Amino acid sequence: MQQRHTNRKQYFRELAQTCEKYFLPFVENHLKITPEHRILEIGCGEGGNLSPFSKRGCEVTGIDISAVRIAEAKQFFQEEGLAGRFSCQDIFSAEIDGKFDIIIIHDVIEHVMQKRELLTIAQKLLNQNGLIYVGFPPWQMPFGGHQQICNNRVVSLLPFIHLLPKKIYRAFLKQTGVKERAINELIEIKECKTTIEQFKKLVKGTDLTQIDEEYYFINPHYESKFGLKPRKTIPLFSAIPILRNFCTTSYFAVLKNKQ
Repeated sequence: MQQRHTNRKQYFRELAQTCEKYFLPFVENHLKITPEHRILEIGCGEGGNLSPFSKRGCEVTGIDISAVRIAEAKQFFQEEGLAGRFSCQDIFSAEIDGKFDIIIIHDVIEHVMQKRELLTIAQKLLNQNGLIYVGFPPWQMPFGGHQQICNNRVVSLLPFIHLLPKKIYRAFLKQTGVKERAINELIEIKECKTTIEQFKKLVKGTDLTQIDEEYYFINPHYESKFGLKPRKTIPLFSAIPILRNFCTTSYFAVLKNKQ
């Protein structure tokens, strides 16, 4: 397990850095951020992705199912002198006031079984001319199973093991000493897996339309985590599903309401 998974303030700062340099500019290709904008993040964790928006004067709101993460978000925002509202809620039963100009769903959809319902709820919370940013690691990429959370360092560095059949995968994790809680989380991620094609099909079944996308061979977040310069998947590979699915480590999409 990497230090950032235990040092949450470090993780908060890494997310803020990546959002400032990559997520926010991607969204601004379509909507210039101003202090008048209301921002919502679904599955906000410690709130790092909302930090750059708060620094620009936006009204930011974060919800997360984890009470621990919400407490950390409130603490970190206070320590950074930032304004933000955070609440511990399940998005599928949440009570959220008003509508938003930008909704962030980053590293969340791959953890949720009710993916279409998630997008539908987000669409209902979106202003008519607002945007939804979605980012996730495609399932077939080397670490699409989030195995980096394993307490066994060797296992955490093994690529593609999440593609093993479920029974074999569970047995392997147990045999290598991975903690039961982590095993259950990894199996849940396997059951909730999200591919690029699946995501595109989901969007078509909603009142949203996709207006932009980016495929990254080297995930932008790897810059703050590992010092690796982000690289986009070359166009030839990104145009061929069987290639892009295995070599794209992060996929970004911007959605808007159908007109």
